[in-house]
Amino acid sequence: MPTPPPPTSLPWIERLVALDTTSRYSNLALIALLEQEMRRLGLTPERLPNADGSKANLVLTLPAADGSVGGGVVLSGHTDVVPVDGQDWTSDPFVPEIRDGRLYGRGTADMKSFIGVIMHRLPRLAEASLAEPVHLAFSYDEEVGCIGGAQIAAALGARPEPPRICIVGEPSSMRVIAAHKSANVVELIFSGRSAHSSLTSDGVNAIEYAAKAITAIRDIADSRRADGPFDSAYRVPWTTAGVNLVSGGIASNTVPDRCRVVCDFRTIAGDDPAVIVSEIRRRARDLEARMRSESPEASVEVNVLAQVPSLDGDVDGPAYRFAAEIGGSPSTDKVTYGTEAGQFAAAGIDTAVCGPGDIAQAHAADEYIELDQILACEGFIDELVRRLSRSGS
Repeated sequence: MPTPPPPTSLPWIERLVALDTTSRYSNLALIALLEQEMRRLGLTPERLPNADGSKANLVLTLPAADGSVGGGVVLSGHTDVVPVDGQDWTSDPFVPEIRDGRLYGRGTADMKSFIGVIMHRLPRLAEASLAEPVHLAFSYDEEVGCIGGAQIAAALGARPEPPRICIVGEPSSMRVIAAHKSANVVELIFSGRSAHSSLTSDGVNAIEYAAKAITAIRDIADSRRADGPFDSAYRVPWTTAGVNLVSGGIASNTVPDRCRVVCDFRTIAGDDPAVIVSEIRRRARDLEARMRSESPEASVEVNVLAQVPSLDGDVDGPAYRFAAEIGGSPSTDKVTYGTEAGQFAAAGIDTAVCGPGDIAQAHAADEYIELDQILACEGFIDELVRRLSRSGS
Protein backbone atom coordinates (compact mmCIF):
# COMPACT_ATOMS: atom_id res chain seq x y z
CA MET A 1 0.00 0.00 0.00
CA PRO A 2 1.50 3.38 -0.98
CA THR A 3 2.36 5.80 1.83
CA PRO A 4 -0.24 8.59 1.99
CA PRO A 5 1.03 12.13 1.43
CA PRO A 6 1.75 14.14 4.59
CA PRO A 7 -1.05 16.37 5.86
CA THR A 8 -1.07 19.69 4.05
CA SER A 9 -1.99 21.46 7.31
CA LEU A 10 1.34 20.56 8.95
CA PRO A 11 2.92 24.03 8.51
CA TRP A 12 0.04 25.66 10.38
CA ILE A 13 0.08 23.05 13.15
CA GLU A 14 3.83 23.41 13.56
CA ARG A 15 3.57 27.20 13.81
CA LEU A 16 1.01 26.86 16.59
CA VAL A 17 2.93 24.22 18.52
CA ALA A 18 6.09 26.37 18.39
CA LEU A 19 4.30 29.05 20.44
CA ASP A 20 4.46 28.26 24.15
CA THR A 21 0.91 28.93 25.31
CA THR A 22 1.15 27.10 28.63
CA SER A 23 -1.80 28.38 30.65
CA ARG A 24 0.38 30.37 33.05
CA TYR A 25 1.58 32.49 30.10
CA SER A 26 -0.25 34.79 27.70
CA ASN A 27 -1.77 33.41 24.50
CA LEU A 28 -1.77 36.77 22.72
CA ALA A 29 1.06 35.91 20.30
CA LEU A 30 -0.97 32.98 19.02
CA ILE A 31 -4.15 35.04 18.86
CA ALA A 32 -2.31 37.73 16.86
CA LEU A 33 -1.09 35.07 14.42
CA LEU A 34 -4.63 33.82 13.83
CA GLU A 35 -5.96 37.36 13.50
CA GLN A 36 -3.32 38.24 10.94
CA GLU A 37 -4.39 35.37 8.69
CA MET A 38 -8.08 36.14 9.14
CA ARG A 39 -7.59 39.79 8.23
CA ARG A 40 -5.42 38.82 5.26
CA LEU A 41 -8.46 36.97 3.95
CA GLY A 42 -10.67 40.04 4.43
CA LEU A 43 -12.38 38.65 7.52
CA THR A 44 -13.23 40.46 10.77
CA PRO A 45 -12.35 38.51 13.92
CA GLU A 46 -13.40 39.66 17.38
CA ARG A 47 -11.22 39.49 20.47
CA LEU A 48 -12.81 38.78 23.84
CA PRO A 49 -10.06 39.62 26.37
CA ASN A 50 -9.80 38.52 29.98
CA ALA A 51 -10.10 41.07 32.78
CA ASP A 52 -6.50 42.30 32.66
CA GLY A 53 -6.00 41.97 28.91
CA SER A 54 -3.20 39.41 29.22
CA LYS A 55 -5.15 36.74 27.35
CA ALA A 56 -7.99 36.64 24.85
CA ASN A 57 -10.55 34.49 23.14
CA LEU A 58 -10.95 34.89 19.41
CA VAL A 59 -14.30 34.57 17.63
CA LEU A 60 -14.83 34.76 13.90
CA THR A 61 -18.18 34.53 12.13
CA LEU A 62 -18.16 33.64 8.45
CA PRO A 63 -21.59 34.82 7.22
CA ALA A 64 -23.85 32.77 5.02
CA ALA A 65 -24.07 33.67 1.34
CA ASP A 66 -27.18 35.74 2.03
CA GLY A 67 -25.32 37.77 4.65
CA SER A 68 -27.00 36.19 7.66
CA VAL A 69 -24.94 35.57 10.78
CA GLY A 70 -27.53 33.81 12.96
CA GLY A 71 -27.63 30.07 13.53
CA GLY A 72 -24.95 28.01 11.88
CA VAL A 73 -22.11 25.81 13.09
CA VAL A 74 -19.44 26.55 15.72
CA LEU A 75 -15.98 24.97 15.52
CA SER A 76 -14.42 25.29 18.97
CA GLY A 77 -10.86 24.80 20.20
CA HIS A 78 -8.66 26.02 23.05
CA THR A 79 -5.30 27.69 22.53
CA ASP A 80 -3.60 26.91 25.86
CA VAL A 81 -1.58 23.83 26.77
CA VAL A 82 -0.50 22.17 30.00
CA PRO A 83 3.02 22.60 31.43
CA VAL A 84 5.99 20.39 30.55
CA ASP A 85 7.67 20.95 33.93
CA GLY A 86 9.43 17.87 35.24
CA GLN A 87 8.55 15.73 32.23
CA ASP A 88 11.22 13.73 30.41
CA TRP A 89 10.86 14.63 26.73
CA THR A 90 12.87 13.01 23.95
CA SER A 91 12.74 16.21 21.91
CA ASP A 92 12.03 19.89 22.57
CA PRO A 93 8.27 20.06 23.32
CA PHE A 94 7.97 23.38 21.46
CA VAL A 95 9.94 22.31 18.39
CA PRO A 96 7.53 19.99 16.54
CA GLU A 97 9.16 16.88 15.14
CA ILE A 98 7.90 14.08 12.92
CA ARG A 99 9.00 10.55 13.82
CA ASP A 100 7.54 7.24 12.67
CA GLY A 101 4.31 8.68 11.29
CA ARG A 102 3.67 10.87 14.33
CA LEU A 103 3.98 14.58 15.03
CA TYR A 104 5.52 15.21 18.45
CA GLY A 105 5.19 18.38 20.51
CA ARG A 106 3.18 19.93 23.32
CA GLY A 107 -0.36 20.56 22.09
CA THR A 108 -0.17 18.34 19.00
CA ALA A 109 -3.01 16.19 20.35
CA ASP A 110 -4.56 18.67 22.77
CA MET A 111 -5.49 20.53 20.65
CA LYS A 112 -3.50 22.63 18.21
CA SER A 113 -3.81 20.12 15.37
CA PHE A 114 -7.57 20.77 15.21
CA ILE A 115 -7.01 24.53 15.16
CA GLY A 116 -4.21 24.18 12.62
CA VAL A 117 -6.40 22.19 10.24
CA ILE A 118 -9.12 24.83 10.48
CA MET A 119 -6.66 27.66 9.81
CA HIS A 120 -5.21 25.80 6.82
CA ARG A 121 -8.71 25.35 5.41
CA LEU A 122 -9.83 28.89 6.28
CA PRO A 123 -9.25 30.26 2.74
CA ARG A 124 -11.59 27.58 1.41
CA LEU A 125 -14.18 28.43 4.07
CA ALA A 126 -13.86 32.14 3.32
CA GLU A 127 -14.45 31.56 -0.41
CA ALA A 128 -17.38 29.17 0.02
CA SER A 129 -20.96 30.20 -0.65
CA LEU A 130 -22.26 29.01 2.70
CA ALA A 131 -25.84 27.95 3.28
CA GLU A 132 -25.44 28.92 6.95
CA PRO A 133 -22.75 30.71 8.95
CA VAL A 134 -19.65 29.08 10.40
CA HIS A 135 -18.31 30.44 13.69
CA LEU A 136 -14.74 29.83 14.85
CA ALA A 137 -14.28 29.99 18.62
CA PHE A 138 -10.73 29.80 19.99
CA SER A 139 -10.44 30.13 23.77
CA TYR A 140 -7.90 30.75 26.51
CA ASP A 141 -7.41 28.92 29.83
CA GLU A 142 -9.32 25.75 29.05
CA GLU A 143 -6.73 23.71 30.91
CA VAL A 144 -7.27 25.60 34.17
CA GLY A 145 -11.06 25.45 34.30
CA CYS A 146 -12.52 26.30 30.87
CA ILE A 147 -12.47 29.97 31.82
CA GLY A 148 -12.37 31.43 28.31
CA GLY A 149 -14.90 28.89 27.06
CA ALA A 150 -17.49 30.14 29.54
CA GLN A 151 -17.08 33.66 28.13
CA ILE A 152 -17.41 32.52 24.50
CA ALA A 153 -20.38 30.22 25.15
CA ALA A 154 -22.23 32.99 26.98
CA ALA A 155 -21.52 35.49 24.19
CA LEU A 156 -22.65 33.19 21.39
CA GLY A 157 -25.63 31.90 23.36
CA ALA A 158 -26.80 35.49 23.96
CA ARG A 159 -26.91 36.38 20.26
CA PRO A 160 -30.39 37.10 18.83
CA GLU A 161 -30.14 33.85 16.89
CA PRO A 162 -27.55 31.61 18.58
CA PRO A 163 -25.58 29.05 16.58
CA ARG A 164 -27.49 25.89 15.77
CA ILE A 165 -24.77 23.40 16.70
CA CYS A 166 -21.20 23.26 18.00
CA ILE A 167 -18.38 20.79 17.44
CA VAL A 168 -15.59 20.87 20.03
CA GLY A 169 -12.42 19.42 18.52
CA GLU A 170 -10.91 17.85 21.64
CA PRO A 171 -8.92 14.66 20.97
CA SER A 172 -11.44 11.86 20.55
CA SER A 173 -9.66 9.85 17.81
CA MET A 174 -12.27 11.39 15.49
CA ARG A 175 -15.05 9.57 17.33
CA VAL A 176 -18.23 11.57 17.80
CA ILE A 177 -18.88 11.92 21.53
CA ALA A 178 -22.22 13.04 22.94
CA ALA A 179 -21.45 13.01 26.66
CA HIS A 180 -18.68 13.61 29.17
CA LYS A 181 -18.33 14.04 32.92
CA SER A 182 -18.27 17.36 34.72
CA ALA A 183 -14.93 18.66 36.02
CA ASN A 184 -14.73 20.41 39.39
CA VAL A 185 -11.79 21.78 41.38
CA VAL A 186 -12.15 22.65 45.07
CA GLU A 187 -9.51 24.26 47.29
CA LEU A 188 -9.39 23.94 51.09
CA ILE A 189 -7.13 26.25 53.10
CA PHE A 190 -6.49 25.23 56.72
CA SER A 191 -5.27 28.01 59.03
CA GLY A 192 -4.07 26.83 62.42
CA ARG A 193 -1.52 28.20 64.88
CA SER A 194 2.23 27.72 64.71
CA ALA A 195 4.34 26.62 67.65
CA HIS A 196 7.60 24.88 68.43
CA SER A 197 7.20 21.17 67.77
CA SER A 198 8.10 20.42 71.39
CA LEU A 199 5.03 22.39 72.47
CA THR A 200 2.31 20.82 70.31
CA SER A 201 -0.43 21.82 72.75
CA ASP A 202 0.36 25.48 72.03
CA GLY A 203 -0.31 25.05 68.31
CA VAL A 204 -3.02 23.87 65.92
CA ASN A 205 -1.54 21.59 63.29
CA ALA A 206 -3.03 22.62 59.94
CA ILE A 207 -1.50 19.65 58.10
CA GLU A 208 -3.01 17.11 60.48
CA TYR A 209 -6.48 18.58 60.05
CA ALA A 210 -5.95 18.77 56.29
CA ALA A 211 -5.12 15.06 56.40
CA LYS A 212 -8.53 14.40 57.96
CA ALA A 213 -10.14 16.30 55.05
CA ILE A 214 -8.14 14.26 52.55
CA THR A 215 -9.43 11.08 54.17
CA ALA A 216 -13.00 12.47 54.04
CA ILE A 217 -12.67 13.21 50.33
CA ARG A 218 -11.41 9.68 49.77
CA ASP A 219 -14.46 8.43 51.66
CA ILE A 220 -16.70 10.36 49.25
CA ALA A 221 -14.88 8.78 46.31
CA ASP A 222 -15.08 5.29 47.79
CA SER A 223 -18.81 5.61 48.44
CA ARG A 224 -19.44 6.54 44.80
CA ARG A 225 -17.31 3.65 43.60
CA ALA A 226 -19.19 1.20 45.82
CA ASP A 227 -22.73 2.53 45.68
CA GLY A 228 -22.95 4.59 42.48
CA PRO A 229 -24.77 6.01 40.69
CA PHE A 230 -23.25 4.26 37.68
CA ASP A 231 -23.19 4.80 33.92
CA SER A 232 -21.66 1.87 32.04
CA ALA A 233 -20.97 3.97 28.93
CA TYR A 234 -17.96 5.46 30.75
CA ARG A 235 -14.63 3.67 31.06
CA VAL A 236 -14.80 4.61 34.77
CA PRO A 237 -18.57 4.30 35.28
CA TRP A 238 -18.90 6.24 38.54
CA THR A 239 -18.14 9.72 39.89
CA THR A 240 -14.48 10.04 40.83
CA ALA A 241 -12.77 12.28 43.37
CA GLY A 242 -9.22 12.73 44.55
CA VAL A 243 -6.76 15.09 46.22
CA ASN A 244 -3.99 16.00 43.77
CA LEU A 245 -2.20 18.95 45.39
CA VAL A 246 -1.09 19.45 49.01
CA SER A 247 1.26 22.12 50.39
CA GLY A 248 2.06 23.22 53.93
CA GLY A 249 4.63 23.48 56.66
CA ILE A 250 7.94 25.33 56.94
CA ALA A 251 10.22 23.08 59.02
CA SER A 252 10.31 19.68 60.72
CA ASN A 253 10.42 21.30 64.16
CA THR A 254 7.52 23.74 63.68
CA VAL A 255 3.81 23.04 64.08
CA PRO A 256 2.42 24.17 60.70
CA ASP A 257 -0.18 26.94 60.74
CA ARG A 258 -1.22 26.59 57.12
CA CYS A 259 -2.00 23.82 54.66
CA ARG A 260 -3.58 24.01 51.23
CA VAL A 261 -5.39 21.04 49.68
CA VAL A 262 -6.80 20.94 46.14
CA CYS A 263 -9.16 18.18 45.06
CA ASP A 264 -10.63 17.30 41.70
CA PHE A 265 -13.89 15.44 41.15
CA ARG A 266 -15.67 14.31 38.00
CA THR A 267 -19.38 13.54 38.09
CA ILE A 268 -21.55 11.48 35.80
CA ALA A 269 -24.88 13.01 34.79
CA GLY A 270 -26.75 11.14 37.53
CA ASP A 271 -24.68 12.79 40.26
CA ASP A 272 -25.05 16.46 41.16
CA PRO A 273 -21.70 18.29 41.65
CA ALA A 274 -23.41 20.68 44.08
CA VAL A 275 -24.15 17.77 46.41
CA ILE A 276 -20.46 16.85 46.56
CA VAL A 277 -19.40 20.47 47.13
CA SER A 278 -21.94 20.68 49.95
CA GLU A 279 -20.57 17.49 51.48
CA ILE A 280 -17.01 18.85 51.34
CA ARG A 281 -18.18 22.11 52.96
CA ARG A 282 -19.99 20.20 55.73
CA ARG A 283 -16.92 18.15 56.54
CA ALA A 284 -14.77 21.31 56.47
CA ARG A 285 -17.13 23.02 58.98
CA ASP A 286 -16.86 20.02 61.31
CA LEU A 287 -13.06 20.16 61.15
CA GLU A 288 -13.07 23.92 61.66
CA ALA A 289 -15.12 23.51 64.84
CA ARG A 290 -12.60 21.00 66.15
CA MET A 291 -9.70 23.32 65.30
CA ARG A 292 -11.39 26.25 67.05
CA SER A 293 -11.80 24.17 70.17
CA GLU A 294 -8.00 24.30 70.30
CA SER A 295 -7.67 27.93 69.17
CA PRO A 296 -10.53 30.34 68.33
CA GLU A 297 -8.65 31.99 65.46
CA ALA A 298 -8.30 28.72 63.49
CA SER A 299 -10.30 28.40 60.29
CA VAL A 300 -10.99 26.34 57.17
CA GLU A 301 -11.71 28.13 53.91
CA VAL A 302 -13.39 26.30 51.01
CA ASN A 303 -13.15 27.76 47.49
CA VAL A 304 -14.59 26.34 44.28
CA LEU A 305 -11.85 27.16 41.77
CA ALA A 306 -13.48 25.72 38.68
CA GLN A 307 -16.68 24.00 37.63
CA VAL A 308 -17.09 22.73 34.09
CA PRO A 309 -20.54 21.29 33.43
CA SER A 310 -20.98 17.79 32.10
CA LEU A 311 -22.17 17.17 28.56
CA ASP A 312 -25.24 14.98 28.47
CA GLY A 313 -26.03 15.02 24.76
CA ASP A 314 -28.00 12.76 22.50
CA VAL A 315 -26.73 10.54 19.68
CA ASP A 316 -29.88 11.62 17.83
CA GLY A 317 -29.08 15.29 18.39
CA PRO A 318 -28.24 17.63 15.49
CA ALA A 319 -24.58 18.17 16.46
CA TYR A 320 -23.88 14.46 16.81
CA ARG A 321 -25.64 13.64 13.54
CA PHE A 322 -23.86 16.40 11.63
CA ALA A 323 -20.41 15.39 12.94
CA ALA A 324 -21.09 11.77 11.96
CA GLU A 325 -22.30 12.78 8.50
CA ILE A 326 -19.12 14.72 7.71
CA GLY A 327 -16.70 11.98 8.70
CA GLY A 328 -16.68 11.54 12.47
CA SER A 329 -16.87 7.93 13.65
CA PRO A 330 -20.22 7.27 15.36
CA SER A 331 -19.74 6.12 18.95
CA THR A 332 -21.88 5.54 22.02
CA ASP A 333 -18.83 6.05 24.26
CA LYS A 334 -18.86 8.72 26.96
CA VAL A 335 -15.54 10.27 27.98
CA THR A 336 -14.22 10.94 31.47
CA TYR A 337 -12.43 14.20 30.66
CA GLY A 338 -14.20 17.56 30.70
CA THR A 339 -14.39 19.96 27.78
CA GLU A 340 -15.97 23.28 26.83
CA ALA A 341 -18.79 21.29 25.19
CA GLY A 342 -20.77 21.33 28.42
CA GLN A 343 -20.60 25.13 28.46
CA PHE A 344 -21.89 25.47 24.91
CA ALA A 345 -24.69 23.00 25.65
CA ALA A 346 -25.61 24.94 28.79
CA ALA A 347 -25.85 28.08 26.62
CA GLY A 348 -28.49 26.35 24.49
CA ILE A 349 -26.25 25.24 21.61
CA ASP A 350 -26.47 21.54 20.78
CA THR A 351 -22.90 20.24 21.03
CA ALA A 352 -20.75 17.18 20.33
CA VAL A 353 -17.05 16.44 20.73
CA CYS A 354 -15.05 15.24 17.72
CA GLY A 355 -11.39 15.89 17.08
CA PRO A 356 -8.08 14.32 16.04
CA GLY A 357 -5.66 12.62 18.40
CA ASP A 358 -5.95 10.39 21.43
CA ILE A 359 -6.56 11.77 24.93
CA ALA A 360 -4.08 9.16 26.20
CA GLN A 361 -1.27 11.21 24.63
CA ALA A 362 -2.55 14.58 25.87
CA HIS A 363 -0.64 16.10 28.83
CA ALA A 364 2.05 13.38 28.67
CA ALA A 365 5.76 13.67 27.95
CA ASP A 366 6.43 13.19 24.22
CA GLU A 367 2.84 14.15 23.41
CA TYR A 368 2.08 13.22 19.82
CA ILE A 369 -0.61 12.84 17.20
CA GLU A 370 -0.69 10.26 14.45
CA LEU A 371 -0.41 11.89 11.02
CA ASP A 372 -3.36 9.72 9.93
CA GLN A 373 -5.49 11.52 12.51
CA ILE A 374 -4.57 14.89 11.02
CA LEU A 375 -5.46 13.60 7.55
CA ALA A 376 -8.82 12.40 8.89
CA CYS A 377 -9.47 15.83 10.40
CA GLU A 378 -8.60 17.52 7.09
CA GLY A 379 -11.19 15.32 5.39
CA PHE A 380 -13.68 16.15 8.14
CA ILE A 381 -13.33 19.91 7.60
CA ASP A 382 -13.36 19.50 3.81
CA GLU A 383 -16.65 17.63 4.05
CA LEU A 384 -18.02 20.29 6.39
CA VAL A 385 -17.28 22.94 3.77
CA ARG A 386 -18.84 20.82 1.04
CA ARG A 387 -21.99 20.13 3.06
CA LEU A 388 -22.46 23.78 4.02
CA SER A 389 -21.74 25.14 0.56
CA ARG A 390 -24.82 26.00 -1.46
CA SER A 391 -23.41 24.18 -4.45
CA GLY A 392 -22.65 21.09 -2.35
CA SER A 393 -19.34 20.69 -4.18
